[in-house]
Amino acid sequence: MAEVGQIFEYLNELAPVELKMDFDNVGLLVGNAEAKVEKCLVALDITDEVIEEAIRLGTQLIVSHHPIIFGAIKSVTADDLVGRKIIALIRNDISAICMHTNLDIAEGGVNDALMSALNAKTYGCLEACGVDAAGTSVGCGRMGELETSMRFEDFLTLCKTALNANGLRYHYAGKPVKKLAVMGGAGGSSLMDAIAAGCDTYVTSDIKYNSFLDAKELGINLIDADHFCTENVVVPVLADKLADRFEDVSFVVSSVHKQTAQFF
Repeated sequence: MAEVGQIFEYLNELAPVELKMDFDNVGLLVGNAEAKVEKCLVALDITDEVIEEAIRLGTQLIVSHHPIIFGAIKSVTADDLVGRKIIALIRNDISAICMHTNLDIAEGGVNDALMSALNAKTYGCLEACGVDAAGTSVGCGRMGELETSMRFEDFLTLCKTALNANGLRYHYAGKPVKKLAVMGGAGGSSLMDAIAAGCDTYVTSDIKYNSFLDAKELGINLIDADHFCTENVVVPVLADKLADRFEDVSFVVSSVHKQTAQFF
């Protein structure tokens, strides 16, 4: 039977911890590396609902993208949201492994899963953001191309369907979609990189007002497809990779964690 530490070691092969950004907190954040794992829940976030789901399913481990512990913690109490979650995990013998910006950057991670969901072929990184252990340059976001050009309206439909989004915010620059850039999660700061690369369309999330203005004035299609939707595409991909490696462990994709934002 696999142990928590062995599963983390494999995840570290897929998305090495050294790829993470300086501000980030990743790895085995709660639990025991030597604990045996029969069932593991995979989710984008470790919410109260996800923890309840893990308890109900009898899992010993949650693997998530967003870290349950991010900033400094000076106490762990039931009066605090993060503290309450940590207590619930420990009380129910559930460990937590979180792979955040390292999974964004890693090959086969969040951004490659996003590009694949949009039926585009990746040909490069959008923004250089460091080097790996071998000294090779690595990057955030991805650039790619559709096999054939699409009408923007048809591409919006593809985005909404493929990402299972409740709705999309967008600016249409009057161009068909062929060469696109993607950044799972908050990627407004990389808009200029997408423009400089000659992309006609940029798909990301958490876009601010000024970025929409810039997109209009600089002539690029811009789609805000929601933080959850642009990143949750990696969850089933990750679960499948884990299941292929650890045949004696059941890996379950969370069925309760869904897009939080609603559109009237």
